[in-house]
Amino acid sequence: MAVTTTARIRLLRALSLFSTGLLAGAFGYGAANLVPTFDVVPVDMRLDFHTALMAKNGITMQTAMAVSALSTLALAAAERGRARLLAGVAGALVVASFLITRFGNVPINGCIKQWAATAPPAGYADVLRRWELFNDARTLSAAVAFGLLVLLALPTAAGRSPQESSA
Repeated sequence: MAVTTTARIRLLRALSLFSTGLLAGAFGYGAANLVPTFDVVPVDMRLDFHTALMAKNGITMQTAMAVSALSTLALAAAERGRARLLAGVAGALVVASFLITRFGNVPINGCIKQWAATAPPAGYADVLRRWELFNDARTLSAAVAFGLLVLLALPTAAGRSPQESSA
């Protein structure tokens, strides 16, 4: 059974919306709840918990980022007009979130893991603040990407989806 273009776009919209929502939600929960908690517990507890959390997050967050990026970029390729623009910008933001994570947070996570096994060096608080700035940036990127996909999923004033109104 052949999948029609409309059905394929609907599936891509659903997958990109769902996966990017999970990504934004996970980052948002971390930014709203975990990071403020990190700031009020003793530093050795923060380092131990952060290390354990990153060991678990590695697979799930990378999977969420990969599925979000691939589905959103595939959606951008399949769409036309305004819908293509929205999906393309959302895809670029998801990729930005991945790059921020990979080149900002991950190297600092390696330092945190080492500090948890030994002791944090002088100036560690500045490094932790930098991690938090990277975390804020990737959270904002993922949240805006999700918002764009929600906008894409909403019907226009004429009652049609953005894809239908740009056809």
